[in-house]
Amino acid sequence: MAKKLAITLTKSPVGRPENQRKTAVALGLRKVRQTVVCDDTPVIRGMVNRISHLVEVVEQEA
Repeated sequence: MAKKLAITLTKSPVGRPENQRKTAVALGLRKVRQTVVCDDTPVIRGMVNRISHLVEVVEQEA
């Protein structure tokens, strides 16, 4: 089965560099404490790694 990632925005991207703000929006994170569930792919992992200081990630089984 494919794995999923539950990604929660824990800190505000306001005042961060533009690429970090755009990465959060690209993941679908617009508000603090908002959670999105995405497939566990290398692309998503790279995006999460870029803003790892702003998010919390939990791995889930699909």
